[in-house]
Amino acid sequence: MSLNDKIINRELSWLSFNERVLQEAADPNVPLVERFRFLGIFSNNQDEFFKVRVATIKRMIDVENSTGVKNRINPKKTLNEIQKKVIKLKDSFEETYIQLIRELANHNIYIINEKQLNSEQADYVRDYFREHVHSIITPIMVHNVNSFPHLKDKSIYLAVKLYSKDDESVSEYAIIEVPTDEINRFIVLPPANRKKFIIILDDVIRFCLDDIFTTFDYTHFDAYTIKLTRDAELDIDNDLSKSFLDKIAESVSSRKKGQPVRFVYDSLMPEDLFQYITKHLELDDEDNLWIEIGGEPWIPPP
Repeated sequence: MSLNDKIINRELSWLSFNERVLQEAADPNVPLVERFRFLGIFSNNQDEFFKVRVATIKRMIDVENSTGVKNRINPKKTLNEIQKKVIKLKDSFEETYIQLIRELANHNIYIINEKQLNSEQADYVRDYFREHVHSIITPIMVHNVNSFPHLKDKSIYLAVKLYSKDDESVSEYAIIEVPTDEINRFIVLPPANRKKFIIILDDVIRFCLDDIFTTFDYTHFDAYTIKLTRDAELDIDNDLSKSFLDKIAESVSSRKKGQPVRFVYDSLMPEDLFQYITKHLELDDEDNLWIEIGGEPWIPPP
């Protein structure tokens, strides 16, 4: 056995650490609220992992491709191993989340989606959207545009397909940023029969897509969650005429425009919309860090 066979890859070791965080979320001996918090910690850790560590590996691959000089550690092999591990962790995350939703239901707390609203809840969601949400979201039509909108790092977006049932070949696309910085992502609905109900902001917007696109001559509006993680590496300018603080300030500002290192998308997204978005984000087969998330997790009936 060679020395390299005895050394655990640093990136895979870090993912194993974050897997331990996920295990805390799955542990039934941990209080239920804390288990949800561990899910959030795990998710934030994954974001930082991609922003820094995966971004560095992708840079190493770019250097190899441009110079032909091989690195002692095979970055392409490492990236593929990371992808396998990340997919496994993603599946564990979704299983844990579904289990926590089941356990909430045992306490008469239900996280429901826009398709499960009763008439009273539907009216409440519609009023909530018009009063709190509509004025702070800006849908951007992206079909046949020359310049695709810049998607911010770690922000959650809805990719929307607008079409009519009688002719689905004629459609348009739009992007809506979910305003989680301004509104709580979890909206508490009116209780009923001693049961409490929660809906996430994404589903509130989905339910009210007809309000958003009321001026368009389409009958159907389908929205799919997407999220982009960007390279957070600091590129320090070598210009000697600038102060170090100026260089850092410019570098931090440019991080917002870093290259994509992860694209998370809804598994139910239609192929035409998926291809359109990945093409305009300039993602190709070498950007194999596409993470497909379940479109509609099982939710206990209220």
